[in-house]
Amino acid sequence: MKKSFIAVLSALAILSTSCLSGFGGGNTSTNTGGLLGNVLGAVLGNVLGLGFTSNDLQGNWTYNAPSAAFTTQQALTKAGGAAAVTNIASSLASNYQQIGITKKNTFFNFGANNSFSAQVNGIPFSGTYTYNEKTGEIALKSGANTIKGNVTKTNNGMGLMFDATQMTNMLQKVGGVTNAAAVEAVSKLAKSTNGARVGFELTK
Repeated sequence: MKKSFIAVLSALAILSTSCLSGFGGGNTSTNTGGLLGNVLGAVLGNVLGLGFTSNDLQGNWTYNAPSAAFTTQQALTKAGGAAAVTNIASSLASNYQQIGITKKNTFFNFGANNSFSAQVNGIPFSGTYTYNEKTGEIALKSGANTIKGNVTKTNNGMGLMFDATQMTNMLQKVGGVTNAAAVEAVSKLAKSTNGARVGFELTK
């Protein structure tokens, strides 16, 4: 299976406004429609290359918004295209808010010596990582836990995404999230359509 990800940035635009409304922002129903229209034409149909070298990965990355993607163009098409991604991503925004994930308490720092430090929902963890530039696969090892995911380039920075099992591990085993219902909801979103991945958009 081709490892390239479809980074559907329209979903991220919707999520940014959704998150603001959850924290006291105004009515975003009109704004999100406009953002969707502005971005779809530039993104849909383009399989974005992985676009990330080991040097690009290094540095301090802060959580920006929930991220949803599909592993191949075929998987995206079968799932229903942009509608499927925006539905998954919008639901992620709600679940992340329930968990408590924000820009202030979630980040990833990748060092040149394959060490990393991170914080998810305010819970710190650290260890070592391996990254394959050709496939975009990343493995984060912290103590007895190893979380495997994929990295892809987005217009705003980087998408760090996981399948259902790995995302559950990221939130519960590593991130110490105790809201089991919200974690299960995130897992179900990743399982909802073949080839779906969920995670975080990160920016420097």
